[in-house]
Amino acid sequence: MGIVAGLDSSPDFTRIVVCDTDTGAVLRQGYAPHPMEGRPSDVDPQAWLLSLGEAAGGGLLEGVQAIGVSAQQNALVPLDAQGNTVRPALVGGDKRAQVAAADLVDALGGREAWAQAVGCVPQAAQPVTKLRWLAKNEPENARRTAVLLQAHDWLVWQLLGRPVRRTTDRGGASGTGYWSAATGGYRPDLVELALGHQAMLPEVIGPSDAAGTTPEGLLISAGTGETMAAAFGLGIGLGDAVVSLGASGSVMAVHPEALADQSGMITSLADATGMHLPVVTTLNAVRTLRGTAELLGLSDLESLSELAMKSTPGSHGLVLLPYLEGERTPHLPHTAGTIAGLRRESMKPEHLARAAFEGMLCGLADALDVLRGRGVDVRRIFLLGPAAELPAVQASAPSLFGAQVVVPQPADYAAIGAARQAAWALGVSQGTLDPRNPPAWQGAAAQVLEPGDELAVGQAVRQQFVAVREQTHPGAFRS
Repeated sequence: MGIVAGLDSSPDFTRIVVCDTDTGAVLRQGYAPHPMEGRPSDVDPQAWLLSLGEAAGGGLLEGVQAIGVSAQQNALVPLDAQGNTVRPALVGGDKRAQVAAADLVDALGGREAWAQAVGCVPQAAQPVTKLRWLAKNEPENARRTAVLLQAHDWLVWQLLGRPVRRTTDRGGASGTGYWSAATGGYRPDLVELALGHQAMLPEVIGPSDAAGTTPEGLLISAGTGETMAAAFGLGIGLGDAVVSLGASGSVMAVHPEALADQSGMITSLADATGMHLPVVTTLNAVRTLRGTAELLGLSDLESLSELAMKSTPGSHGLVLLPYLEGERTPHLPHTAGTIAGLRRESMKPEHLARAAFEGMLCGLADALDVLRGRGVDVRRIFLLGPAAELPAVQASAPSLFGAQVVVPQPADYAAIGAARQAAWALGVSQGTLDPRNPPAWQGAAAQVLEPGDELAVGQAVRQQFVAVREQTHPGAFRS
């Protein structure tokens, strides 16, 4: 019936996909890197607009009726009263803000107080923490800050010609540290606590609402954060979880209600459909594999996987607790990794390689159990990241997670999710779609792995891991 576009502005590049409104089939796409070196902590938002313009070149958007915007989360864009940027955007997991995070936790009365207030405990990356850093380190810039936007809010506002009305969505708002997914409302007092004064906050609009229409008649949907857009692009729903294998790991699942977690292990986000997206993060995932590969003198993860496959489930009793950078799940910020079960017969490179894969996956299974323990239904797990393709991961993941594992083919899921949101807003505006039900697009092409006969073996490996964890860090999961 028509075509829509999805735009994903990640930390490094802009990617645009143009999709068929009815099926979601990708018809054409554009790409451009951001015009900057590396991944700085301070970024002029104009860099995002420049790469957007380049990615959309060559008539890419010709005939497009609506655009959705996905962008990196946690990027704080402080504006003055005239709508100009006060300073470059604060982006990424900004280590400068670690002290500010601890300050904020104490200022409100501890981790539990924050979990109850907004469903998450401040981390260095979050906008609320960056506000505190700004107030402490750049007081003049903090005083000039009158409006707070995130990356996708700012891009939508620019596409619409900088109107008086500024908008965001539930997904983006839920990561700020000053909006509660449980109540669906802002906590301006937390902005004041962090920044030292109040600031204007964008209006939170519904998942299928339009942020506005450009003078040329192009509809712009609400937009959302990259995580929410990728989940929407994958088409996950109730009963599904997503396990992301980056240097650190994350587990998120769709749930009908917000989860307040006094331990602070669960970050209670909202998704792009009106549901909730509780997330549990581990600090150590693929970095565990890379460290083990270096220790064994291997040049890449493929070689580590090949070596691990020469061992057997349980790694001859060798257990690696992969807490190399400390750990968030369980909350052990100052600990180190542990190798247990060293016997003469287990002291072989292939057993250590296998233990690294099993340790990483068991750490993520612990994170899954945090969600399951709060009543989150997990029957199917989408496994994301380049490491998901490794044979040693695919051989162990279904039995260790105790669920069907789906490994989607690599695709621009955040951009596709943004396009699906655009199709939804367009359909609602035309009266052809229900505001409560998004368009049913074809799902991601994927490999499906079942635990099958290996389930009992996998659960025995989990028990071995849990026994070592409990012996080394007794009561680590008791809140």
